[in-house]
Amino acid sequence: MTIEEQIIIPIDVSELVSRVEKMKNEGNRLVQIGCTGVEGSYEINYSFDKDFKFQNLRILVKQDTIVPSISGIYWGAFIYENEIHDLFGINVAGMNIDFKGTLYKTTVKYPFSIPTFKEDNPCLNK
Repeated sequence: MTIEEQIIIPIDVSELVSRVEKMKNEGNRLVQIGCTGVEGSYEINYSFDKDFKFQNLRILVKQDTIVPSISGIYWGAFIYENEIHDLFGINVAGMNIDFKGTLYKTTVKYPFSIPTFKEDNPCLNK
């Protein structure tokens, strides 16, 4: 069995839109946008595919960072971007459709934000 090489390209948030435009112009399709908390910051991965070869653009942001939307380039990205806002509390500027915090209905506002996750996670409070 062959394991495909995972290409991860770390970039600054200021490069995001231009790098995504380049991916689109090269014929890549957006596969997913994923977010997770990592050591007090958030890692957001933008995954692309062309001819079954995956590439990932990775940005690291703090809670107060405003991330530019890529929904003007990949229209459907607004779903991922609203999810990142609603679950992590990260502001995404310029979404083509902004649900303004109502995509998900949760009992805790921004349930996966780093402060909320640490305070409410019993595994981390031992």
